[in-house]
Amino acid sequence: MKITFPHMGNVYFAAKALFDDLGVEYVIPPLTSKGSLEIGSLHSGEEICLPFKIMIGNYMQAIEQGADTVLITGSCGPCRFGEYCELQMNLLNNLGHNLDFIVIDSPGDIGVKELIRRLGKISTGSEYNRLQKFKALLNAVKVVNLIDEVEAKARYLAGFEANRGQCKKILIECKQEAIKCNSGKSMIEILNHYLDKLNQVPIDQRKEPIKIAIIGEIYTVIEPFSNLYIEDKLMDYGISTKRMLTPSWWLKNLVLSPMNMNQLDIKKKSKEYLPMMIGGHARECIGEAVLAYEEGFDGAIQIFPMGCMPEIVSKAILPKISKDKDFPIMTLVVDEMTGEAGYVTRIEAFVDLLERRKDNVLSRC
Repeated sequence: MKITFPHMGNVYFAAKALFDDLGVEYVIPPLTSKGSLEIGSLHSGEEICLPFKIMIGNYMQAIEQGADTVLITGSCGPCRFGEYCELQMNLLNNLGHNLDFIVIDSPGDIGVKELIRRLGKISTGSEYNRLQKFKALLNAVKVVNLIDEVEAKARYLAGFEANRGQCKKILIECKQEAIKCNSGKSMIEILNHYLDKLNQVPIDQRKEPIKIAIIGEIYTVIEPFSNLYIEDKLMDYGISTKRMLTPSWWLKNLVLSPMNMNQLDIKKKSKEYLPMMIGGHARECIGEAVLAYEEGFDGAIQIFPMGCMPEIVSKAILPKISKDKDFPIMTLVVDEMTGEAGYVTRIEAFVDLLERRKDNVLSRC
């Protein structure tokens, strides 16, 4: 068994730590690129959404390196992501690739016993005992929490740093060093080291930067290639950003959902505009928009792939929130045909709008 997985933001750091500690063979696909998307688009239906196409590209590149098993998260909710594993298995089988899929789904949907059985399949090739396997899993959880914390801190502090570009440089160095590690323990040490470095970044207390919340469909806000590296671009502009949806958030949500203790703040804040679960992360998108306003952010950017039905519903509701709260929200829809020039122009125009609004507020004070 040689495991692979689709790229989704920082997931590959935790996956590497887990597989290294288990002693399981694995393949990390090349970081998602235009080539990955072209491969996925070639073999996928034209009407299917961008995340599906990118994932197929990831699999095909991993298969070339000997991968025969795919680890993927699932969803039994009213969103076509819940059908991804079946669709992808059929597509790859038709292409002559007989891969085994290990689908990690919510215990509330498949039961705790079935979840444990599926998790056990990951370590089938491991020679370690149960305690060692459990420690490997704990280290992987620590890694994903830490890397998300490092990234969140770097992206938020980018608006306050005294030396422009320092936070981005630290974040890049952190990821470069972390991926070189060959154990969960060493990766945790590296991540803690860079978290300390970020805590020591000189801050200009006089700065009042634009603050933008990134909201929308979970894959396209987490996987940087799919959103054309929007968070990196905003860092370059000296803007502070916040993104609630992360791999560590998803993991916490997975654990708490059977007890109905997950995302209580989101449910509360979205109740006025979208009081029910309609699939995907539509309710999260609405709740995050309200939270961003209440936390003093200057605006929000919604990102989702063309044809994403839950986010289309969110998109229809967000103008009402924007009007009620006097809170600017821009929507960006992405697919394989999205041109970067027009995309960047819209982002820059939105930033200009927020800067003018902030200047007007400050001038009245």
